[in-house]
Order: sequence, then structure tokens, then C-alpha cells
Amino acid sequence: MSEKITIEPVTRIAGHGKISIFLDDRQQVEDAKFHVTEYRGFEKFCEGRPLAKMAGVIGHVCGICPVSHILSTAKAIEKIQGITIPDPAKKLRRLLNLAQIIQSHSLSFFYLCSPDLLLGWDTPPENRNLFNVIKSDHRDLAVGGIKLRQLGQEITELVAGRKVNPPGIIPGGIKSPLSRENRDKIGDRIPESLNYAQKTLDTFKSLLDSHSKEVNIFGNFPSLFMGLLGEDDTWEHYEGKIRVIDTQGNIIVDSFSEDNYQDFIGETVEPGTYLKFPYYKPQGYPEGNYRVGPLARLNLCEKIGTPRADRELLEYRDRAGTRYVTSSFYFHYARLIEIVACLEKIQKLLEDPEIISENTRIKVAKGKIDRLNAVGVSEAPRGILFHDYQTDAESKVKKLNLLIATGQNVLSMNKTIAQIAREYIDGPEIPETILNRIEAGIRIFDPCLGCSTHAMGQMPLHVRLCDRNGKIVKEIWRD
Repeated sequence: MSEKITIEPVTRIAGHGKISIFLDDRQQVEDAKFHVTEYRGFEKFCEGRPLAKMAGVIGHVCGICPVSHILSTAKAIEKIQGITIPDPAKKLRRLLNLAQIIQSHSLSFFYLCSPDLLLGWDTPPENRNLFNVIKSDHRDLAVGGIKLRQLGQEITELVAGRKVNPPGIIPGGIKSPLSRENRDKIGDRIPESLNYAQKTLDTFKSLLDSHSKEVNIFGNFPSLFMGLLGEDDTWEHYEGKIRVIDTQGNIIVDSFSEDNYQDFIGETVEPGTYLKFPYYKPQGYPEGNYRVGPLARLNLCEKIGTPRADRELLEYRDRAGTRYVTSSFYFHYARLIEIVACLEKIQKLLEDPEIISENTRIKVAKGKIDRLNAVGVSEAPRGILFHDYQTDAESKVKKLNLLIATGQNVLSMNKTIAQIAREYIDGPEIPETILNRIEAGIRIFDPCLGCSTHAMGQMPLHVRLCDRNGKIVKEIWRD
């Protein structure tokens, strides 16, 4: 009992996967699982590589967020080598990571998610894409989104030499200084970009009342939240303390070192997927479910530290009716606030005289080793990122473990699609519009499956509906 439905465009997620929905004896949804059926191999084939080469290799993990990966690896290598980079280099790294958050969040909201929100959930699938948003009354928003992503990529190119897998981020700092001309070129784009971001944020807020059902059922449940925090509990993305809180804001653990992350984060595997399942170890699996990324960062911080973003943060919490937001639908809202925050923080960085300093790197003696193990951490757009390196005395990678944000959110993704499926599915028949809503429950988290599984090849989204005995009742593919 199966049929194949070809739907264009494709799924609008960064990667490929399938969903299994399990029915009970009454043909009601019992559970749902998101599967990533691709081989995870990046950690293994990096073994034996020279540590000095890893900053150039690791960016290939992901074409969307290479900066965060390179930063985490560079920071781990610097700890192994016992070096501290100059302050101007640290500021340029912050600039790069802020730019990456802008371009990645813009890709997620405008390219992948806005067709559902701006055109409607029930829009025919062949029209549910960015091109038709451009043709609609929301053309200005779509164009603004394209320009926001373009800005983020251009900053990466101007500061680090290339838009994707930039070679300018190296252990020891940044390869080349930022010129005064390029600083001004970036600065000239900020006011227009802030206007685009603010207009989109205002539009999204106007949609919230008509999406109250989605707010209530698209991943609305208690969980832990984890992320970086700066001084005075300010929003942070590059360095700081790692905190875990619960839904009521109680601090579960505070300021643990990334080098000791395995004392707090466990990882397990499940059949049918190559994605690892991290969990908060003291609470066990799966009770130790935690969320990372924009929703977690806004729950963790007391303030963002820039005028516009702080005003928006207060309104965000007021609209949610709570200080600690539990609805995953608010990931969209949080991303838009973070775009505003990143633009404001970039503007402030560009005013710092050190941003064009010549002192952007220190040279490291070849083969220098102070320790054999270190962990680098940063906030990628999708959430906190850990790169755990073990090296040998010859400065070659002995073991590598990558703890990716998408994996850290996978338990929550499963809970989200199960919640949506229970609301909309009654029996084995699944209309395409319901399939789209279930798929949107994945898109909320902006998963990067290649980032998390380091895969090759292509696979369409695959939804499998099973009874409690595992018998397939119905299958639907998006090719």
C-alpha cells in the first residue's frame, strides 16, 4: 500500500532525510521520527592529517556555516599550541561570525521558510518558493532577504578572502588585516540592511496572530536550553561561559568548560539514522533533551547589548507571554532578532580603531605542542558547536569529535514533528498540505544535515506511515 507523489520544488532544507510516522491500533499517531540516512565520516577521514592543515580542511564540513567550524577548529589548535591571538584578530573573527549568522539566518527565513509564512501553507507546492514570493506583494521583503545574505557573504570575502570555506581564518589569528576601504564598504551597507531586517521583523510580528495554532503546536514543549553567554549574561556567539537552563529559567549548570563537555553531554545512536543524539548526561537519555540555537540563545541571555535588538527582545518575550519561550515556532522570530543584533554589533565593531589594525596574527613554531587534547567552541547560526581534537606528539590528528547543533536539536525535532502529526493526521491518508506542515516542523530548526552527517549523494524527503507493528501503511516521497 504505497504511492509515489512527485512534488516540486524540493524540501527546502539543507540536506536530505525521511520521516517515519507510527500509528496505533486506532490509526492515530503514536510517534514520529526524523531519519538522516547518510553516512557520517568526516571525523574518521581526518585522522592522521596534520593538525596545521585542519583549519583549511574543516570548513568543507558545511558550505553554509564554514566560519563557525573554522573558528572552533582554530581555537582548539591554538589551545593545543598554547598561543593567544591578538585582540584585533579576535575582533575580526567576531565580525566574521556575525556576518555568517546574518547570511545563514537569511537563507533559512527568506529562502526556505518564507514561502509558507508569506504565501500560505496551502499554496500549491509548485508555487511555494522564493521566486513566487518575489512575484507577490512581499517582493520587497524577498529582495531585502537576498541582499542581507549577500552582505553576510561579502563581509566574509572581504575579511577572510572567500565567501565559502574562507582561507583567511588561521590558527594564530587572521591572515590579513582589514583595509580601511573595505571597512567603509561594509559600513556603508549597514543602514540599508538594518531597514530590510526591521521591515521583515515587523512583517513577521504582524503574522503571529494568524499563526497562533502553529505557535501552540509546532514544537511547543518543555526542554533544557544550552548556549554561550557573555559578561552580565549578555548574548554571545564567539566565547564566554556555557550555561544550561530549564524551561523556568533555573540554572542547571553554569560556566562549565568546553574541555569538560563530555561530563555534561552524552551522545548515543538510534537505528535508522546516521545522526548522533546528544543529551544532557546528568538527566540521562532521552530525558536530557536540550535545544540550542536562536531560541536557546534568547532564552539564556538577559540582554543582547544593542538598542534595537534589546527593544525587540523585550517585545518578543511580551508577545510570547513568558520570559522563557518554549514554542519552536519562535525560532523564526529569534532568527530575525539576531539578524538585527548582528548588524548592530557589526556597526559597533567597525567603529573600533583596532578593526583595521595590522596586528592580526602571530606566527607559531612548526610542530609546537603544549597539550595533546583541546576543544574549541563557538556559536554557529544553528547553535553551539564543539570541535574536540586529540593529537599525537607529531602534531597529527589522532581523534576528532564534532558535536553539531543539528544533532543537538534532533530529539526536539522528533518531538516537534510528532506533535504536528498528532494534530493533523487522522488515519493513513496524508494530504500534501499536511505533509508540508510536518516538513515545516523540521525547517523550524534550520537543520544542516550535511553539516551533521558529512554526507555524499542525494535523497528526497521520505515520509513513512507505519502501524505499531512496523508495517508500512503509506509512503510519500518528495523527489
